[in-house]
Amino acid sequence: MESTHELKITDKLARQETILEWLVSSCHLQPLSLQLMEGDASFRRYFRLTTKEKTFVVMDAPPREENCRAYAAISAALRKIGLQSPEIIHADLPRGFLLLTDFGDATYLKTLTHANADQLYGKALDALAVLQRCRIQDYPIPPFTPDFMLQEWLLHKEWLWCKLLGLSLPHAEKELDACYELLVESAMSQPQVFMHRDYHSANLMVLPEDGVGILDFQDAFIGPLTYDPVSLLRDCYIDWPSEQVNQWALSYLHRLQAQGELAEVSEQLFLRWFDLMGMQRHLKTMLTFARKQVRDHQPRYLRYMPRSLNYLIQVSQRYRELAALHDYFRVTIQPAFERVIK
Repeated sequence: MESTHELKITDKLARQETILEWLVSSCHLQPLSLQLMEGDASFRRYFRLTTKEKTFVVMDAPPREENCRAYAAISAALRKIGLQSPEIIHADLPRGFLLLTDFGDATYLKTLTHANADQLYGKALDALAVLQRCRIQDYPIPPFTPDFMLQEWLLHKEWLWCKLLGLSLPHAEKELDACYELLVESAMSQPQVFMHRDYHSANLMVLPEDGVGILDFQDAFIGPLTYDPVSLLRDCYIDWPSEQVNQWALSYLHRLQAQGELAEVSEQLFLRWFDLMGMQRHLKTMLTFARKQVRDHQPRYLRYMPRSLNYLIQVSQRYRELAALHDYFRVTIQPAFERVIK
């Protein structure tokens, strides 16, 4: 009898064959090769299609797990307001197949250096200021609610603490829950805007003429204003000195204030929003990466978790009201994680 893992591999191979048939019969292309690209922490897969004339990207988003309709609606809306998202050339939404323009391989993650960081982050923050004003009439974007954030917290405890690290729920769980509720309250006190939800270096592309290509936006919400800035500047995949991060964060505040927004928001309040939102974001990130290891047997995400863990410990140290969370992550989570990844 085949294992569940083997059945998944069989399903993926079958879908790849179906994609090739679709490219020939419906898209009228003659594939020379269809190469799997490095994916993200989802069920989606991406292929680079090479034809005699040019290359394309093919998205495979199994409908039971992923939502191609959201991708199509949001992509059209972003392009309408002047942002650069991949053009959808052909689509089979019921089966979850999209043929997209190929933005190449120059992600921010691969391209960023100390020499170009100011320029690239400046362009990304300029694009973000436009993106946050996006409105979509014909597709409902869900709100990033307190209940949704609290569910992420429950899943964090289940997948990171219990399943990955093998810990029992602590006696101080109520105190830790109270810390998390402060993060939620801070998030809900901010202006609620269009939120990409994964606006970071692996989902941004360096395009010609200083363009910023925006990928992986299908899980968008209407949510806290600082969620995307902190996803970008306190990235899971690359880090920068805290002083530099704060300068970039405040430059975003100043951009918005120059546009007549957030006039009453001080730098101190904005950085508090930014810090606490980043903590909520990285608690969710650690949940995602723990689940990829435990459920999906994808250990490559473990190497990114120390960065999120360090963010959580460093930022929580700045806020007396988060002392219980700081102590738990420093004294219990960090040593347990180091044992697991040895």
